[in-house]
Amino acid sequence: MPGPLIEGHAKWENECEKCHEAFSRQGQSALCLDCHKDVSSDRSSKKGFHGRDPSAANRDCKHCHTDHKGRAAQIAPLDKETFNHELTNFKLGGVHASARCEGCHAPAVKYRKASGRCIDCHKSNDAHKGRLGEDCQKCHTEQSWREAKLFDHAKTKFPLVGSHKSAPCASCHAGERYRDIGLTCVSCHKPQDKHSGRYGEKCETCHSSTKWTEVRFNHDKSTKFPLRGKHIEVKCDTCHTGSLYRDKLSTACASCHQKNDPHKGQLGTRCGSCHQETGWRKTTAFDHDVTRFPLIGLHAAVACDNCHKTPRFKDAPMACESCHKDTKHEGRLGSACARCHNPNGWSRWRFDHSKSTRFALTGKHQAAHCHSCHATKSVVKIQLDTSCYGCHSADDSHRGAFGRACEQCHDTATFRQRVQRR
Repeated sequence: MPGPLIEGHAKWENECEKCHEAFSRQGQSALCLDCHKDVSSDRSSKKGFHGRDPSAANRDCKHCHTDHKGRAAQIAPLDKETFNHELTNFKLGGVHASARCEGCHAPAVKYRKASGRCIDCHKSNDAHKGRLGEDCQKCHTEQSWREAKLFDHAKTKFPLVGSHKSAPCASCHAGERYRDIGLTCVSCHKPQDKHSGRYGEKCETCHSSTKWTEVRFNHDKSTKFPLRGKHIEVKCDTCHTGSLYRDKLSTACASCHQKNDPHKGQLGTRCGSCHQETGWRKTTAFDHDVTRFPLIGLHAAVACDNCHKTPRFKDAPMACESCHKDTKHEGRLGSACARCHNPNGWSRWRFDHSKSTRFALTGKHQAAHCHSCHATKSVVKIQLDTSCYGCHSADDSHRGAFGRACEQCHDTATFRQRVQRR
């Protein structure tokens, strides 16, 4: 025997066939690899030093590892100063290039056993205390621990858009907490919620991640109450005074404007019949035809407050004399003005004495003024005497000698001419 084997091979010192094949020099490498299976695996998979170094992959083991040099011999020669780490599974880059071997390779542990994971060496320096897992290279580089590379937040459940892109990590990940972070707006922005929770937690319904002050909620499409006119300028809190989702608001005008109702509710709640959303004082063309007093003729051009003296509106009287004081007839013809006049003008006379009374006007009676017969100034209906003598007693030249049946001799054409009757 050329000499003692190294300490690791000592137990096979009397079993030469473990490392030597009789009468064959080439068979030694195969026997080595039968025992050193990790090296064999590296060579077949082209990994590690023995798989990456072309010279090591094609040489016999004995070229570098010669035994029989004594128990303490080092048969795996390694020059730490010139060793090319590029031929290993862990290429040295950044600050690793200047690191000392013993910084990663523990004593009495094979070099190949050194872990290539960041966490195995830097666990004591982990500022996240394991909360972000063990895949350090997702955020950090070999240049410096403090210099984190741009983490791709788009691959998480919360892609950064708008103002979130420029927000410091610590704004959301306070205390280096990266797991179990709330993804809703309110989980971060609850202290800035001006609505005090009354509008729920779906902030994105109205706000965008670009700017909180820009409200994008479309009231026309998302609700049954499109905003028009003055309603567009109204702040949300003016109408939504309670919980947005719990308190269902009425869309009736009176539900919000009851305290501003000058009619005190006496005209009902259909404010839109008269008023517009552009302003309370701007009234619409109210359809007066749906009331008991349709506006026709000159009435259609009359201002509302000419007849409606109070905001109640319903207390406006419908009789003609209530608005039109009778200064012409002074009550002689009663209060039924519409019997003679129409809304198109006072001068438009339409009363037909022949059809509307039992005393048809003929002859000179047709030219007589109404007040000639209807002389009493009273709104009380007075039954007039329709006999000739009832009106013409003062004109009786016979002084009653021929009785009162004037029509036996006279007609309505003229009193002065006697009628020849058979």
